[in-house]
Amino acid sequence: MKASEIRELTAEELSAKLKELKTELFNLRFQHAINQLDNPHRIVEVKRDIARVMTILQQKNA
Repeated sequence: MKASEIRELTAEELSAKLKELKTELFNLRFQHAINQLDNPHRIVEVKRDIARVMTILQQKNA
């Protein structure tokens, strides 16, 4: 997800997106632990998306 797309979301939508991404990261880590993960790079992508959402959320709150 691009930063420009994230900036268009409201604070409530950002919070919901953050929760969704954290759940996805948990599931990906679980799949990785039991060797059922097809694309290990997806973990890195989700971590970066979480960081983007958190950064923009902090910018909106400041």
